[in-house]
Amino acid sequence: MEYFPIFLDLRDQPVLIVGGGALAARRCAAVTEAGGQVRVVAEVLSEAFEDCRDFEHLARDFAPDDLGGARLVFVASDDEALNERVSSLARERGIPVNVADRRSLCSFIMPSIVNRSPVVVAVSSGGEAPILSRLLRAKLETRIPSRFGQLAAFTGSWRQRIKQAIPDAARRGRFWERVTDGPVGEYVLAGQTDDARRLLEKILAAERGVAAEPNLGEVYLVGAGPGDPDLLTFRALRLMQQADVVLHDRLVPDAILDLVRRDAERVFVGKRRGEHALAQEAISQLLVDLARQGKRVLRLKGGDPFTFGRGGEEIETLASHGIPFQVVPGITAANGCAAYAGIPLTHRDHAQSCVFVTGHTKDGKLDLNWQTLVQPNQTVVVYMGLAAAGEIIAQLMSHGAAPSTPAAVIDNGTRDNQQIVDGTLGDLADKVECANLEGPAILIVGGVVTLRDKLSWFASNHAGGSLTHATE
Repeated sequence: MEYFPIFLDLRDQPVLIVGGGALAARRCAAVTEAGGQVRVVAEVLSEAFEDCRDFEHLARDFAPDDLGGARLVFVASDDEALNERVSSLARERGIPVNVADRRSLCSFIMPSIVNRSPVVVAVSSGGEAPILSRLLRAKLETRIPSRFGQLAAFTGSWRQRIKQAIPDAARRGRFWERVTDGPVGEYVLAGQTDDARRLLEKILAAERGVAAEPNLGEVYLVGAGPGDPDLLTFRALRLMQQADVVLHDRLVPDAILDLVRRDAERVFVGKRRGEHALAQEAISQLLVDLARQGKRVLRLKGGDPFTFGRGGEEIETLASHGIPFQVVPGITAANGCAAYAGIPLTHRDHAQSCVFVTGHTKDGKLDLNWQTLVQPNQTVVVYMGLAAAGEIIAQLMSHGAAPSTPAAVIDNGTRDNQQIVDGTLGDLADKVECANLEGPAILIVGGVVTLRDKLSWFASNHAGGSLTHATE
């Protein structure tokens, strides 16, 4: 280990920065955030210093006396002779010094930092490969929740009380593991600290034998997005790695299911045309039953749980049974599929409003407000409308939509096998029938569809790597 990792307390400590450029400004911001008293020596400061606060600017050349009392020295100038001079003087006086991009002149180096104060993670390659440190830091940023520092502060506020209640260190360690990696920790990470506090009170009471309660699990209602795994949120990925059991539907592809914890039990509860693995009421009850067994249950839904996903029905059941839950939104099909097809849902020249409807039939009939759907300067997105596409198109035209109205069907949007069939209301039904689409698919109607040829950017792997243009 060439460099010894250490965290310094710089609160109210004098720190000298030599240089007035953007890098010097970043050093200034970092040190002041840590509570240091910064002096910057530079004739002129760059605009980057406009965002810095609480520092002293000495608008002149560096002088050796500037080192007096400094706890640390940062050098970030374009003058190589100055860099060497400051480094040499600092080392002679035993002051740790860092010179930007000159490892040989440094007595300490700066790591890449993931800041979740009071939790701080520092990553260093010893100056050999800074880009690798930044890449690793980027990976850590995606895996460490943004409220991780709040979780640290929350647990810290309970430390003494828990220590008094559970004197045995090993037992206390197991208790903290259950708390931070369970519903209490999830409440804090979701910003629900009051709920976390109440639940921790109950768990602590049960631990002391005051009021034993059943070991409740928790339900995570997570939107998996339209299919591309890269569109998952950070929170979705974290919860997918924590779940003991996952209930998933047909719209969740294997590429996303593969990101779930490998030893988690998987239960398919999806719906295919004309057949249901489980009725909705049975799915909701299964969530309750599994949570009552103390399990962390992931309800993984394609798209967004609250956009034609029946998420509201499921959490109504959970709430009525007192089951802890949290909801993680996902990119809904309209947004994801339209973006990957190069079709903006709104545009100043084409559409000032957008309407989402479902194409699912009830008792074999479509019950939609057709008159509302044929308004001018509007985009209509029909979810799950592939099976009834012909009837939907006919109804729109019979209620006043012109046969020349642009329209498109996006099949398996955002996925490698994405297909797009576009045309007009007058010819789209025949084109869809010839294309043999499999679904899931959405139908988009409106002038914005005409922008697709100009704005299309995503090339799927279907048909040799090109999108299917039904107009060609």
